[in-house]
Amino acid sequence: MTAQYAWSERFPARHPATEGSDHPAVSPLGTLYSPATEAEVRELEERLGVELPPSYRQFLLFANGWGSDDDCCLLRIEEVGWLRDVDPSIAESWSAPKRENSWSVPDELYFVYGMEQDSIHYRGEYVPDTLLIGYWGDGVALLNPRVSTSEGEWEAWYLEPGLAGANRYRSFWDLAMDELRMRYAS
Repeated sequence: MTAQYAWSERFPARHPATEGSDHPAVSPLGTLYSPATEAEVRELEERLGVELPPSYRQFLLFANGWGSDDDCCLLRIEEVGWLRDVDPSIAESWSAPKRENSWSVPDELYFVYGMEQDSIHYRGEYVPDTLLIGYWGDGVALLNPRVSTSEGEWEAWYLEPGLAGANRYRSFWDLAMDELRMRYAS
């Protein structure tokens, strides 16, 4: 059974700019686009050749994109793609072997999340296979299908030049909740 993610509780009261408009809805937490349809999500999965992780899939059915180009921007379905295809320069620069992100990062260092995580312990060889889902500040939001849970969640990454590596999360839900906490703390 797939977990339900409470997106509507995190993004209260969406108000369209005008009735029947194609303009994005606005919530107190920023711009949200109209939900994707189940058929659109299935088309994305077919285009990518994978089943999307449940938290990200449910987000797309809640809002087909979030934010603006100059802030936190989760891409719309038609813009989502494998990093190696959508932005090969980022894929190449972050996957090239470097002394500080050796491919031999042991599991006991790699599978640490939260405050104890050291962003330097990411696996650069995974970068080209990640799914680009957004741009946040100077970085990118990625989903990593090479690390997944028994529930089908994929590891989520925030990768930016200011980090020595990637901030990694157990799932898209965890990444999104961390972003909401940082950007919209009361």
